[in-house]
Amino acid sequence: MVHPLTDDLGFLLSRASGAVVRSTNAALATHGLRVRQYSVLVLACETPDGVTQRDLADVLGLDPSQVVLLVDELAGRALVERRPSEADRRTRLVVATDAGRALRVAAERDATAAVEGPLGLLAEAERDRLRDVLTRIWTAAG
Repeated sequence: MVHPLTDDLGFLLSRASGAVVRSTNAALATHGLRVRQYSVLVLACETPDGVTQRDLADVLGLDPSQVVLLVDELAGRALVERRPSEADRRTRLVVATDAGRALRVAAERDATAAVEGPLGLLAEAERDRLRDVLTRIWTAAG
């Protein structure tokens, strides 16, 4: 069925994003994570010296208070810890723990597989193009 909203790119992006997030959240639930927590964990794992909560907020497009709560949840599970920055003692860095890095590896397999559901109908070249277009939109908006 053709719906009038199929011409609305904002609507389509929102619905596609929702499908991917729902699928990924379901897969991450087995690890006690949701997409936002997983995203913080990935960024902490990919930044061995640590990442500031402000940088996390900027990358994730979240209010800093939301990031504080996400980091608190992960820290409460000993998946990340806050450490003082050597460059600026007033700044706290979010650093993945060994347990956090191990969970990230296990969760990444399931998250990647979950994205296959909604995006599995796209050929690799289409995925590359979609990734490129979405990255350009994201970086231009940031």
